[in-house]
Amino acid sequence: MLYKPFHLLAVTSLCRIRSAAFTMSSSASVLVRLVASAYSVAEKAGTIVRSVMSGGDLGIVEKTGANDLQTAADRLVQQSICSSLARKFPHLTIIGEEDLPPADVEESLIETGEYAEVLKSVFPSQYSNIKEEELVVWVDPLDGTKEYTEGLLDHVTVLIGVAYQGKAIAGVINQPYYNYQAGDSAVLGRTIWGVLGLGAFGFQLKEVPAGQHIITTTRSHSSKLVNDCIDAIKPDKVVRVGGAGNKIIQLIEGQASAYVFASPGCKKWDTCAPEAILHAVGGKITDIHGNPFQYHKDVKHMNSAGVLATLRNFDYYFSRVPESVKKALVA
Repeated sequence: MLYKPFHLLAVTSLCRIRSAAFTMSSSASVLVRLVASAYSVAEKAGTIVRSVMSGGDLGIVEKTGANDLQTAADRLVQQSICSSLARKFPHLTIIGEEDLPPADVEESLIETGEYAEVLKSVFPSQYSNIKEEELVVWVDPLDGTKEYTEGLLDHVTVLIGVAYQGKAIAGVINQPYYNYQAGDSAVLGRTIWGVLGLGAFGFQLKEVPAGQHIITTTRSHSSKLVNDCIDAIKPDKVVRVGGAGNKIIQLIEGQASAYVFASPGCKKWDTCAPEAILHAVGGKITDIHGNPFQYHKDVKHMNSAGVLATLRNFDYYFSRVPESVKKALVA
């Protein structure tokens, strides 16, 4: 389905942009400008998320059950991200989580800015020949929706991932409520961004002390299979939180040493942006079988064989995944 810049047309969460509008004069600038725009769009998304919460009506609907919710913030943020990026980059393919009916997008949801710090960055030369139509953007407008509805605001992120040739190469993560417990004078919210081969920015990289094994895993989608996998690792501590973006942030900020989710359920829009940022700082993320994720525009959305991610020592955790768990999860 065509995605028109002034409207949001989403069928099975797919916004495909194939307009015959302008292309960037320099192909080398396409990724730079896209990431710079995604940063500004993510900042606006964080503002929308907070505005919906402060308004008091979250507009909650159940998609497939009580653990799969959608709020007004999910809907408005997806409209904002998809429409804003479509105006500037009409040849992109954008895939968003929410299945939304066609709707006019209010002008107030459009963000036209480009983050100056990204524009000043020198991106790796291997991206210099990328064309706009070769990029796929994966959008999770509100990762951790259930936690958002329950007031666990530090779990919530907005995810914009960029893929090229099926590989996650750039990502932007906004945390709308970063610092929300630090008092009225604290700066609320932050945006992290990264590009494979360049690095990741907006946070301080830390590692769990050597010898400690702290697992971060699902808070609301646990199962016997998930717990069996975690038990086999024999961790010192298990941290159960919401949101894939939140879990990857725990890895890069030294709050956890591995993210283990031995179950279907996680989707490509959950992992694309976090993967790019994790890989940009030397980490690794795969399914439970050790297979890398693919982000082609036609790939299935479900990460059917779960998720295993670490900042360091990936082989240690992978070697401890039981064969019974691997056999239960079809790649």
